[in-house]
Order: sequence, then structure tokens, then C-alpha cells
Amino acid sequence: MTISGTELSRAYFHHVVEPVVRQRWPEMACAAARLGSGSDVLGLDDEMSRDHDWGLRLNLLVPAALADDVDAHLSERLPESYAGHPVRFATTWDPVVRHRVQVETARGLAVSRLGVDPTRDLGVEEWLSLTGQAVLEVTAGEVFADDAGELAGIRRRLEWYPDDVWRHVVATDWARLAQELPFIGRTGERGDELGSRVVAARLAGVVMHLAHLLERTWPPYAKWLGTSVARLPRGRAVLDPLHACVAAADWRTREARLVEALMVLGRLQSEVGLPTVEDPVEPFWDRPYRGVREDAVRVVEDAVRVVEDAITDQEVRALPRGVGSAEQWSDNVEVLVNTTRRRPPEP
Repeated sequence: MTISGTELSRAYFHHVVEPVVRQRWPEMACAAARLGSGSDVLGLDDEMSRDHDWGLRLNLLVPAALADDVDAHLSERLPESYAGHPVRFATTWDPVVRHRVQVETARGLAVSRLGVDPTRDLGVEEWLSLTGQAVLEVTAGEVFADDAGELAGIRRRLEWYPDDVWRHVVATDWARLAQELPFIGRTGERGDELGSRVVAARLAGVVMHLAHLLERTWPPYAKWLGTSVARLPRGRAVLDPLHACVAAADWRTREARLVEALMVLGRLQSEVGLPTVEDPVEPFWDRPYRGVREDAVRVVEDAVRVVEDAITDQEVRALPRGVGSAEQWSDNVEVLVNTTRRRPPEP
């Protein structure tokens, strides 16, 4: 059976890296994990993953004052290979052939992936600057050791949005659906089948994103979004109607199957305790296609009402409707994976 990247990293740490470090610093509090970029962090690596940036990679989190010394010690003492894999290799972001034990602090690792400092309470704007992929790069990978517990504390703080912010991002996805749902029919009715398919596929992506939000699960970026939906305990029920939607040969079937997925989400939304309605769609004016009901989009109307009636955070109350978080502003990969594109660097 082929070893996974996480299994390889765990064995590498316990059999090689940890003994080398403990030989020099036997009492140093540190943490070790496989975090950051890479399909293995999400447990989704396979044979194809091995063609680049895969191998003996792990994060070693140490006190700031020792980071340079630990890195230099590893450079000098690590072997040439382990379990048939090279210890030193180049990556797509760094052409230098060197060991890939990323030595840094727990805070430094988190800030580098998130663009904000999760060792303290995050503000509303900071929560909205996060993308699911960025959070998963800190929280999804396996932790091999954590002597001080700092990494565990960071991961606990990132488990999920504060309730008020959660309601806002859920409302935003419904607002996005409301904006374009009628266009599936309008484009198709005008004979623009390609346009109808493009709109339907884009809205299918919003549905998958919303399914994650309702399950309180951070969504990965586009490459793994469908795979992640299939892992959701209840949200995975949108998969069949979405498959039928994007494969449909005519706009009426396309629209009907997307509406079916919205009905699934409406029920799920009620199950998780958020306001919803029995039927989230209605005819769009007098036209032969459907839209999201203005009075029924309770995550647009009622979630805002919940913010007004039950939320005391004035910053959340003032958020504009339908804007949401960074991954709802843009699907540009450079924005989703690059912290400096989402927020200015920490001073």
C-alpha cells in the first residue's frame, strides 16, 4: 500500500528529525506537524501528487530565539535520504536544494498562512479576510507533537467563525444566489445555452460553498471543493442535484436541479438552527423561470434581522449585505492563497 504524505512526514519526524533535535536541545518545548500547502495536508494526496512539492516535509515550531540555530543544526545533521526519499530537494516556490523541515514559531506559521495573528482574538474584518483554504493550511494537517500547546490553542481559535460572522457569510451566499438564479432561465430562453451553463456552474459553486458554511466546515479552494462536499455528513445531499444541473442539456432542467439543491440547503439551514423558509424560490416576476424569494431569503432578510435584533456587535450590524468574506469577493487563486493579496502584512 502506498504511504501517504502525512504518514511519511510523521515517521520522518519521529525517526529522524526529533532525535537529531533532542540530541542538542533535550528540554526544548516544540511542536511538529504537517501543515501549510499540499494535498497531503488535507489527506488527499495520491500517486500523482508525488511529481512536485511532495516528500519529506514538515513544520517544526520552536521558540523564536532558537529557530535559526535549529534550522542550521538540521542542515548539518540530517541524512541524505529517509525511506527512499531525498531529504533535500527543490520546490516550486524555492529552487534551492535544501531540507524541507520548516523551522519557525507557531505564531509565525499561522500568520504566514492567514495574514492575521490568531494568538489573539480576531476582529470582524480579520475573520472576513480569511479563506477556508488558508485556515485549513493551519488546522487540517496532523500534529505529531505539541509540547507547549500553543499550536493547539491556535487551532482551537480557528475552529469556526463567531456566530454573528457565520450568519453574515451564510446570508452573503444566499444573496449571491438571489442575484443570478434567474439568469439561468433568461440566458437559456434567449438561446444562449453557453451563458446559461456558465451561470449554473458558477451558482453550483456557491451552493457547495454554502453547504460547507451550514456544516460549519472550512471549504478548501476550487481544486478540492467537490471532494470536500462529498465528505460532508448532510451537505453532501446537494451532490446529486448539482451533478444533474451542470450536466443538463436544457435550461429548464438545469434550473430545476439547482432549485432542488437549494431546497436541500433550506432544510439543512433549519436543522443547524438558522432562520429559513420552507420554499426559498418563487417565479421571477411574470417570466417563465425562477428566482430566490425576496421575502423568503431568510439568510438575507432574516439573518440581517437576527443581526439587528439579537447581535450586539456593532461592527457586524454595520456590514453591507451581500459582500461577505474574501473567498466570496473573489475566486482568484492568487487572492485565495496569498495573504498579501487579502490584507496588508502585519507591522
